[in-house]
Amino acid sequence: MRQGVTVEDVQGDQDVQSEDQEPIIGEVATICGDEPDGPEVELKNGVVGHVQSIRPDE
Repeated sequence: MRQGVTVEDVQGDQDVQSEDQEPIIGEVATICGDEPDGPEVELKNGVVGHVQSIRPDE
């Protein structure tokens, strides 16, 4: 995980494993920590949450 990578992020207290939640896609601005639910990051748009998946570079 590094800054600038595009990820799918599940915000805050949402269940990372849930298929019902729509992930937020954005670029990593800050890595906040490494949690059991996945790395916690802040995206460039200010959203803080857990990484669900990393998007391929286009």
